[in-house]
Amino acid sequence: MSARLTAKTHQPWNKGLLVGQKKPLEPKHVWSIRVRLELAGSKRDLAIFNLAIDSKLRACDLVKLRLDDVCLGMKVRNRATIVQKKTGRPVQFEITEQSRISVEACLPNLRSTRSRFLFPSRLHESLHISTRQYARLVHYWVQSIGLDANMYGTHSMRRTKAALIYRKTGNLRAVQILLGHTKLESTVRYLGIEVDDALNMAEQIEL
Repeated sequence: MSARLTAKTHQPWNKGLLVGQKKPLEPKHVWSIRVRLELAGSKRDLAIFNLAIDSKLRACDLVKLRLDDVCLGMKVRNRATIVQKKTGRPVQFEITEQSRISVEACLPNLRSTRSRFLFPSRLHESLHISTRQYARLVHYWVQSIGLDANMYGTHSMRRTKAALIYRKTGNLRAVQILLGHTKLESTVRYLGIEVDDALNMAEQIEL
């Protein structure tokens, strides 16, 4: 009886929602969302958005970022390294100037509240925002610029910069390292490269 009750009360938060591979954002989308967050004065959300794009981290790793992971005192590092929850392997990521500026804008408040986490929750029972809260933010961001929220999700944030790097360089190994994948095949599947390349080749052939 208790097992049935447990199964009923612990349903996945995304049950019933459209799942599958989510599209990466285009550069114009990134800039549109960034401008909206800047104009709204949403310091925390801007920092989350910028770091999500730069870090290419899974949602479970992004929400648990600690101040010490990315900061040295009141300054934000140029690069950071964390151990991934899914693989247990370390992954390094760059922190661009825009991300550093947005994170540094949040530091005074974070230090005053003595938060160990970069993105503390506003709910008392949680130390940091949840993956569900993060997913809601992504949903709001893409919707705010007129995109279909069903086509995008937290993995869109993880895929955005990786997909752009691949399109510009064609270097799969580099993307594999940046995403922290253990197998190159995982990177190929994650980016949907085989499908995209096949379509590109087909478009170039006229009969």
